Amino acid sequence: MRHIAISALMLAAIGGGLAHAQAPDAAFKAALAEADAANKRAGELRNQWLPTGAALAAARKAGEAGEFDKATRLAQDAKALAEASIAQSLREKDAWRDSELR
Repeated sequence: MRHIAISALMLAAIGGGLAHAQAPDAAFKAALAEADAANKRAGELRNQWLPTGAALAAARKAGEAGEFDKATRLAQDAKALAEASIAQSLREKDAWRDSELR
């Protein structure tokens, strides 16, 4: 009985892992879409960083070459850079007031 329960748990874990696994190209496309959306938001705030654009270009180039793991990693890096630029914009939006002489 114990072996059956352990086997059932192992099968559930394996099956669950397969259900959540994404094809490498699909994972890349999703990561690139998220990075593009974050970069667009940064552009709306007029604070796009140059390294973000370079990371997006590198991700696209790696994706076109079929290097989906590398492309996904680069797209995730680009998203992180875009999110950091967004955070900077929001943080500094009113920070100039604190530096003004009163």
